[in-house]
Amino acid sequence: MTRQKILITGASSGLGEEMARRFAAAGRDLALCARRTDRLDTLRGELVAQYPSISVAVRELDVTEHDSVVRVFGELRDELGGLDRVIVNAGLGKGAKIGTGKAHANLATAQTNFVGALSQCEAALEIFRAQDAGHLVLVSSISADRGLPGPKATYSASKAGVAALGEALSIELARTPIRVTTLLPGFIKTDMSAGAGDDAALMASLDEGVSAMVDAIEKETTRAALPGLKWQGIDAALRFLPNSVTARFV
Repeated sequence: MTRQKILITGASSGLGEEMARRFAAAGRDLALCARRTDRLDTLRGELVAQYPSISVAVRELDVTEHDSVVRVFGELRDELGGLDRVIVNAGLGKGAKIGTGKAHANLATAQTNFVGALSQCEAALEIFRAQDAGHLVLVSSISADRGLPGPKATYSASKAGVAALGEALSIELARTPIRVTTLLPGFIKTDMSAGAGDDAALMASLDEGVSAMVDAIEKETTRAALPGLKWQGIDAALRFLPNSVTARFV
């Protein structure tokens, strides 16, 4: 099945922006959301100029405002004449060691990454249930596999919540026309990952990372750690090896 009308949140930069380019090149109609409308408008102009046969709708959206998420998803559905796929991608990567006086960073990350993802799932599945069809994609992280210490603690916890939500929905909807995919990317080179430090040695290029993500999305894989065998192996190690072993390298 070709999912022709695709909504992507967090589309103004990084993974979301590059996924938009890939799907536009495949001739798909797009609904792009983000807080930074100037960058969305620039991206829309680029895509429409390069692929004049597609439709590209854009909206400002803060995914932490649930009523806005429901309203914007409904508006974009109406503008495109339906939605076949929603990619829950918007997220934050900031954080601090818990209890060091920087709770604002951790709370913002938790609110955006998990509560915001839940709002998007609510809005998307309300549309999909009404039309009895659709593909929901949740962008989690390999950090969902194991709680990470220090400034990554809240991020990994929030992404674990997203992964658990995706797993629950895929089981619930397995016998329906609605498909659910959960992606667990490793380290991919984006603006958000610029301060990766020691993790830079494991960093995949944006091209490699997004190619793997789009491939898994198009195959409608239920769960995919990516890109490549390296991250599949890391995923398995983090999930199944004992804490005494994995604690040495997280």
